Amino acid sequence: MRHAAVEPVSAEAPRLTGLTMMSQSWRDLTFLHWAVKPETVAHLMPPGVRPDTLDGVTYVGLIPFRMVGAGLGHGPGIPYLGSFLETNVRLYSVDDTGRRGIVFLSLDADRATVVVGARLAFGLPYRWARMSYQANGDTHTYVARLRRAGSPPSSRVVVRASARRQSTELDHFLSARWGLHVHWWGRTLYVPNHHAPWPIHDAELLELDDGLVASAGCSGLTSRPPDHLGFSPGVHTFFGLPGDATRPRRP
Repeated sequence: MRHAAVEPVSAEAPRLTGLTMMSQSWRDLTFLHWAVKPETVAHLMPPGVRPDTLDGVTYVGLIPFRMVGAGLGHGPGIPYLGSFLETNVRLYSVDDTGRRGIVFLSLDADRATVVVGARLAFGLPYRWARMSYQANGDTHTYVARLRRAGSPPSSRVVVRASARRQSTELDHFLSARWGLHVHWWGRTLYVPNHHAPWPIHDAELLELDDGLVASAGCSGLTSRPPDHLGFSPGVHTFFGLPGDATRPRRP
């Protein structure tokens, strides 16, 4: 099958067309990424989507952060349910129309209602977890453990953030993602989002003990240092309505 030309990487989000489905803030976020050969994760992509690459490799991301003030449309955040902790494991995708995006392998959150609602409404692979976050000056500690019987997968990430850096080509490739791909009810959907460019800060990894990446289908990565690391104080984000990933975005 012949693919459409891939859209260029741009730190500036395209405007949303149509209704705004929801808005939310992502705060105190840490990016940890491992480079992998695209063929090793291609089977984890939904139909019509393939791994996006930079210099011949793609990336697996582990992203812990605070979700703050999630709400419908442009309205205020939903009390209690709109703010929670989350850690996601994700891949970087491009569909047959050339749109770049993200594919979530897992999204772990400490709100059971959010987990159930997101799985039912959009087919997103949310999982219920016990989670904590602590900031001590520039040091940020994220802890997560899935709520499962036996010995559930867990994660502990500790980083020390420092000054904001001039974003690199790799920073833009990994953070300037203006939609997500998800397979739901027999279709691969593209859900667009819009936010300001990510402010990326240098960070030092002080501690990493993670089993979430392996539990999401990408084993053998977190035993070595990440190939990309950064911290961001966050952005405020708007999501548009889902559309068919096989149909190009309107200009």
